[in-house]
Amino acid sequence: MTVTSNRRTDPPRHRSGGAAHGNRAAPRDRRRRRGRGIRTALLVTLALLVLAAGGAGWLYLKLDGDISTFDSGGLSDNRPDAGSSKGENVLVIGSDTRTGGNNALGGGDKDDVGRSDTAFLLHVYADHRHAIAVSIPRDTLVTVPSCKLPDGTWTKAQPDTMFNAAYSVGQTPKGNPACTQNTVEQLTGLRVDHTVVVDFKGFAELTDVVGGVKVCLPQDVYENDLDPHLTAPGKLLFHKGEQTVSGQKALDYVRIRHGIGDGSDIGRIKRQQAFVASLLKEVKSKGLTPTRLLPLADAATKSLTVDPGLGSADKLISFAMSLKDIDLHNTKFVTLPWRYEGSRVAVVQPDADALWAALRSDRTIDGKNAGGKKTGKAGAAASPTPVSGAGIDVAVYNGTAVPGLAARAATELTGDGFTVTGTATAAGQDHTTTLVEYGPGLEDRARTVAQAFPGAELRSVTGSGISVVLGQTYADSPAAGASASPAPAAVPSEVADGARSADDNPCSNLTYG
Repeated sequence: MTVTSNRRTDPPRHRSGGAAHGNRAAPRDRRRRRGRGIRTALLVTLALLVLAAGGAGWLYLKLDGDISTFDSGGLSDNRPDAGSSKGENVLVIGSDTRTGGNNALGGGDKDDVGRSDTAFLLHVYADHRHAIAVSIPRDTLVTVPSCKLPDGTWTKAQPDTMFNAAYSVGQTPKGNPACTQNTVEQLTGLRVDHTVVVDFKGFAELTDVVGGVKVCLPQDVYENDLDPHLTAPGKLLFHKGEQTVSGQKALDYVRIRHGIGDGSDIGRIKRQQAFVASLLKEVKSKGLTPTRLLPLADAATKSLTVDPGLGSADKLISFAMSLKDIDLHNTKFVTLPWRYEGSRVAVVQPDADALWAALRSDRTIDGKNAGGKKTGKAGAAASPTPVSGAGIDVAVYNGTAVPGLAARAATELTGDGFTVTGTATAAGQDHTTTLVEYGPGLEDRARTVAQAFPGAELRSVTGSGISVVLGQTYADSPAAGASASPAPAAVPSEVADGARSADDNPCSNLTYG
């Protein structure tokens, strides 16, 4: 074809584009059809409840009033860029705060300092069909960055500090979720889009509402396994094998550390991951009747403290609905790569950085690309409305000095249904703005191509066909991501080998040691 001065004079190299996502196989029985929309635990259930209870404005206001938020003024000014990953990252913290009646369940004085023994970073891939939860052991030695104190001053950074100490910075009964979020962002290089804190009391109520959760123990468990200060075994708390727990017993299950395996926090993490997986399955299996959903939604909102971005019922609903297509099998649980360092846990490199890089680039546990359009707060699309490029051929040229940019754009276009006829380097690498060049009679199709590149300019040319000449604005955009680097490998094999899927048997892969 005839090209303008913006394109190379030699024809572009032809590349094969990735296949678009295929249609998910239809469920084969009524129970699966009924439960297919429930993919992500309690927030999704909350969303469906409010949608099902149309016209119940009083319920909407009640749920709104039950949601607590923490002060976002404690978040660091030195955060990863908002476009540091295409998917969304949600920090989930299990708090043993003694306020609000929690001391009756967790022990300790009601005025004691708020603590957190459980935390995981949930990465929701941009295709909104995959998710992975990365548990961070509480004893992991990290740098706790500067955090805000109750009097408004900021602490100095604390190197070689246990991860769970971040939540106690400021020594307040309610804890410091903003400091934990700052610590996770510094540790991972990923921006945390939302933070959710679940307390003891709310956790116990949730398990009661769903009618209990199936768990499994590798051996009998006695009172002194929960409290090692007891000199005698005490009464039997759990028998070996599979069983259903709720309320206080569910809380005891996730808190057990001693007397099982090697008594480590790593072993407890394995059981906590199994518990969350079972909880997801239990919620999914329930029929979606208002009678069942009302108490679940009520318990969910009462149990949560969230960042202001999720601080209202409508925000929670919109966010939850954006997660509804995540399948149980595609929901994975892994643990941050670790090794013992004395009585503490150290982060293993380069495995940890490889894990964060894989999430940043939306690579699943087996290395597949689960990228898609980045969604913003409350599930609204941060990029333009998804484009349908079916039947449109386009060539892609890199008009910048950023290597690999044309290949990245070609992948994006192929994902939107365009046929990429080839990629090449443009005649000049000094383009600021992306250009969409089109031949006679192709303006409408060129406009469709331009929708995939915010701010792109249209230009008619004498030659045939449609070409995109990428500018620096695309290279700097979140859509380009880490395009200058080679595609990352899969999650490190040692991490992937220990992964749990949300549909795994509750008795599998329970302990370390």
